[in-house]
Amino acid sequence: MVTGAPGWLGTRFVELLTQGGAYPGQPQPSRVTCLVQPGRDPGPLPAWGLRVVVGDVRDRDALREALRGVDTVFHLAGLIHPRRIRELYEVNTEGTRAVLEEAIRAGVRRFVYVSSNSPVGLNPRLDGTFTEDDPPRPYMHYGRSKWLAEQAVLTATRDGRIEGVVVRPCWFYGPGQPERQTTLFRMIRRGRAVIFGDGRQRRSMSYIDNTVQGLIRAAVAPQAVGQVYWIADARPYSVREIYETIADLLDVHPFRPIFLPRLVSKACQWADALIQATGLYSTYVHVAGEMGYSIACSIEKARRELGYDPQVDLREGMRRSIEWCRTQGIEL
Repeated sequence: MVTGAPGWLGTRFVELLTQGGAYPGQPQPSRVTCLVQPGRDPGPLPAWGLRVVVGDVRDRDALREALRGVDTVFHLAGLIHPRRIRELYEVNTEGTRAVLEEAIRAGVRRFVYVSSNSPVGLNPRLDGTFTEDDPPRPYMHYGRSKWLAEQAVLTATRDGRIEGVVVRPCWFYGPGQPERQTTLFRMIRRGRAVIFGDGRQRRSMSYIDNTVQGLIRAAVAPQAVGQVYWIADARPYSVREIYETIADLLDVHPFRPIFLPRLVSKACQWADALIQATGLYSTYVHVAGEMGYSIACSIEKARRELGYDPQVDLREGMRRSIEWCRTQGIEL
């Protein structure tokens, strides 16, 4: 059973899960059920022969129906940019607990939870690299909502109630991207891209097909039970490299980003904390507050224990993203 489809990651996940292509020799499921939010167009899911159950992740009746005969759950559904802070905890924390509890009740064997980089926050140094041994330092309320969900999964695993695995992808990118990613392309194309500091801060990024590979491997590796894994591209990239790669692919020459002091990003971080303290949320202030810092991780544990082997790098992934926009008639 998969939550989060027909969202961006969820749709690509079930496509590769059922039709192959995530990695050589991947296992094929006998049946896939997707829990689809009420009022949401299921998109291609019915045409792919998938069983669709309509319901929210907090809808216990819908969960029980979706979990009939299921042995593995991929919990991809989550809220990143809410209207109000309480929604983060309602969906990311309480929603995960509901899915987890009903999965245990249904006798599900393995539960793969898609978390985020936010439970461990920002690298203390620009050249730092997170590993799974780093202590949690949840970043803002989103990070805390995901960290609490991680703890629910890991606690249930330690208690022997289910085989839980936590997967932490980073900045998603790839075809099918949401509007916020397309906005970045437009900013770069129009000479409005902002870099805080000199752009040496690093970001781990997770091309969507690399992420799918990591999730499927986490579901089948015996040693993954009770573990946390970073899932990202082979190496982190500097913010300047990310922007320059996109600019080159968009044929923006010369590329002249707008450089602002890192202190501006820090000011946005303070403003973000103040806004969130009122229970409200601003996407652009939140993103600006992060962009002056590094969020970089090592994928060595996933390579070693899962056999994870990301095949798509930044340039190829961004090329595919831009090509997808053009085929969709999206103006950049």
